[in-house]
Amino acid sequence: MDLFINGQPRSFPQLAAGATLNDLLTALALKADRVAVEHNGSIVGRPAWVTTPLASGDKLEIVHFVGGGS
Repeated sequence: MDLFINGQPRSFPQLAAGATLNDLLTALALKADRVAVEHNGSIVGRPAWVTTPLASGDKLEIVHFVGGGS
């Protein structure tokens, strides 16, 4: 599956038709509690990740939150 993530084309041969947003985040090894996702211009809430289907050509913006400081 070919997707655009944060404006960059990326290929995910391991994602078949019917893959979900949750499958993508697993493939990217991102922790669910540390990311926010926009799918084709709409923010997707965490509970909907398992039911949000992906299709080749979809555009995603993924923001990864990083903690730090003292």
